[in-house]
Order: sequence, then C-alpha cells, then structure tokens
Amino acid sequence: MAGRRAALKAIDWVAFAERVPPNQRTMFNNLKTRSDAISAKLASLPEKPAAIDWSYYRSAVAKAGMVDEFEKKFSTLKVPEPVDTQTALINSQEAEASTTAAAYMKASKARVTQYEQELDKFKNMIPFDQMTIEDLNETFPETKLDKVKHPYWPHKPIAEL
Repeated sequence: MAGRRAALKAIDWVAFAERVPPNQRTMFNNLKTRSDAISAKLASLPEKPAAIDWSYYRSAVAKAGMVDEFEKKFSTLKVPEPVDTQTALINSQEAEASTTAAAYMKASKARVTQYEQELDKFKNMIPFDQMTIEDLNETFPETKLDKVKHPYWPHKPIAEL
C-alpha cells in the first residue's frame, strides 16, 4: 500500500515543536492532530484489501459473462503508484545545507577568535584620557595622519576653497 510506505517516515515532533514560534503554536498543534488522525486511520486499514468473492457475484448477477468480464478487467487493472522523485533532491539539499552550515560555523569560530583578540587589545590598552597622540596612532593605526594625501592638514589648499 503506497500510503503505508509513505507513512513509514517518522516525524520527530519534539524537535519540530522546539522550532515553532509561539505565535504559530496553535497551527502546529492542529497539524500534529491532523497528522496523528491520518496515521491512526492508515494504521487501522489492512495491509491488503479484502478479496472479492466473484462466485457470489456470478450467482447474484443475471447476465451471463458479465462477472467474468469484470473479473478479467479487474485482474489486469494496475493502479500506478507515484514515483518518488523528490527524496534524492531533498537529500542533496540537506547535504549541501549541512556543508554550508559547517563552513559558516568554521568562519564564525574564526571571527569569534578575532573578536576576542580585539577585545583583549581594548582591555589591555592605555585609557583614552592618558593617551598621547603617538599612543593613539600606535593603538589605532587608521587614525594616523597621511601626509601624502593631506599635506596641509588641518588647512585646505587655496585651490579647494
């Protein structure tokens, strides 16, 4: 039964519930209730449908050959089951997402160590009110005046006025 095979995949409802925001909790509960009801209905169905008693229908139907024709057509009937085309795609997306997440975590750990080094630099530097201009330029090199770019600082050249 195709429905039973589809229902074999278990859902981790506890992990799912942890990720549901509080404003969507009722929708989550409705989904879980519907899913449980469908699972219970599928579990109550037999694995194979009940066999048709063709001899009973032969005795009950007056037209000769009609039941035999139906039996023949029923035995040749094949109900197509849907082919699973999305599982491979989902698995590849999951693998790609896990590699992306691992790369992001690695980069995040590198950023954390960089930020910790900067924090140590700020904790160990001289307080601003005790710094000289040389101390400031040594601690923060980006504040050092570039005399090539700005030779007349703090004044502007006459051409710019």
